Amino acid sequence: MKPRTQYQKMVCQSDKGTAPIAKRVIKWAAEELTDHFAYHHPNSLRHTCMDCGHQWTISDAEKKNKTLVCPHCERRLDVKETRDRTLRQSAYFTMLTTRKGFQVLRVALLNTEHRKGEQATSTCREICRYYINGQGKCEVIGLKRTMGPYLDCFSYYAGMELRNDNDTFSHLATFPLYPKMDVIPELERNGFTGDLYGLAPLTMFKSILRDNRYETLLKSGRIDHFRHFMTHSTDLEVCWNSYKIAKRNHYHIGNISLWCDTIRMLRKVGKDIRNAHYVCPTDLQAVHDKLVKKIEEKAERERRAEEMERAAKSEAKFKAMKGKFFGLLFTDGLINVRVLESVEEHRQEGSHMHHCVFSASYYLNEESLIFSATINGERVETVEFSLDEFRVVQSRGVCNKNTEYHDRIVSLVNSNADAIRQRMRKAA
Repeated sequence: MKPRTQYQKMVCQSDKGTAPIAKRVIKWAAEELTDHFAYHHPNSLRHTCMDCGHQWTISDAEKKNKTLVCPHCERRLDVKETRDRTLRQSAYFTMLTTRKGFQVLRVALLNTEHRKGEQATSTCREICRYYINGQGKCEVIGLKRTMGPYLDCFSYYAGMELRNDNDTFSHLATFPLYPKMDVIPELERNGFTGDLYGLAPLTMFKSILRDNRYETLLKSGRIDHFRHFMTHSTDLEVCWNSYKIAKRNHYHIGNISLWCDTIRMLRKVGKDIRNAHYVCPTDLQAVHDKLVKKIEEKAERERRAEEMERAAKSEAKFKAMKGKFFGLLFTDGLINVRVLESVEEHRQEGSHMHHCVFSASYYLNEESLIFSATINGERVETVEFSLDEFRVVQSRGVCNKNTEYHDRIVSLVNSNADAIRQRMRKAA
């Protein structure tokens, strides 16, 4: 891609003549980022160090050891029983350096080849370089990506040039970092001391150079808060003014995640999140739990209101479908079974019996008729009668459990199926 802006031209000019990755860095990557094995043939006591190629015979006492130390290179090795004679490994790593006033984040791929009885060899190919200036502006120079089954498919034999940043490059820039680093003065000025605190260097650098809020957090030593806001940038936008008020009032925020959740909930319920009374609670956990309960209750009220609104719109349709059955009542002297005659009655039935006769919209089912079985005015079970099969398909008590009257209720409704059939014939 040809450089178009002045900044891109400066980056491309600065990139010319960049030296290859140093041998000491490649050696570090080979030692720290790859596995080290002692290959053991199943039918032999001889072991081979796959790093230096040295072969030796172990003692009987060492047979059960899962790790061994090579007598030649003194490296600790994991014992691997195999007939293989070669081992190939690869690993990405990053390093920080500077060039002509830019902070440069270099991403490279290490490939190692181990052959039994030979010294291991390493090759390194650079994938991309991120150039960041003192204001956090960033451009990337890298290899061309190609079509393939994996994200990291590159044209390794093409040159590196200016590219559009993408998720692959930015993801590779999060891999292990070479411990020796050079940084530009602007990063040190803005609070960077060499510790990344488990964050991606590219993201951290751009943030502390572009946004003085991150710089403030880093310089103040509030590392937990800095790390939280780095990984939850929306919290920074919502909670920053409240955070400043809390700090002016010398309020200690022990659990920053819980505090930010509380601020967002206060905002949701309409409280003033710039008022120290709300943003500096004495018992943060209690306030948090109270707000959770309040929001859940509000959501439940809204859900019920929506259900009732939908139900009200369905009332006319329900009466058109089931009006011919209104007034049906069966009794055996103890149990009374009455058809439900409105959507509201379905809601009351579902609420008292703690089941889904209302929420599942049984009142809109053309193939079923819903009855309520009561004894002395107390609800006992809710009955669904199939208008296709002309029999009870289910009868449920509280929380969908059967009662001691279950069989008697089912028998009572089934024995009056003719009365339901007659209502249908009259309506036709």
